[in-house]
Amino acid sequence: MNRKGLAMAQMTPGQRDTFLRETHIAKLATLNADGSPNIVPVWFEWDGAEARVFTLDSSPKVARIRRDNRVALSVEQPVGVPEAWVTIEGTASIEPGGFELAERLAPRYYDPAKAASALEGWASQRDHWVVIRITPTSIRSSAP
Repeated sequence: MNRKGLAMAQMTPGQRDTFLRETHIAKLATLNADGSPNIVPVWFEWDGAEARVFTLDSSPKVARIRRDNRVALSVEQPVGVPEAWVTIEGTASIEPGGFELAERLAPRYYDPAKAASALEGWASQRDHWVVIRITPTSIRSSAP
């Protein structure tokens, strides 16, 4: 139900997968040591079953996930278009391969010149990029 008491339409699994494969900035929620939430904007990739985010192994979000692997990823349409969103709640694991994910995502989020420049700079830390793999335990959505 929304604030007006109207039932919200859920996305079908196909609509959800299509929406999550589009280029959106997501918000990753992790838990601080005191249990309070910490939310950061991230690029992500969805394969139909799991979401992946890349970051450096020294990132505070990696430390938070290693302490408590419960996470949420929220993706929504911007203001001015019909409301649509997906929230994935689940658990996260930290894995190698972050630079390869960055190579796939940079051209989606940046123009070609900026993607090439960013990847060139990030390559110097190639071995320090990791993947945050998010395995859903719950997925909620709202369709326009």
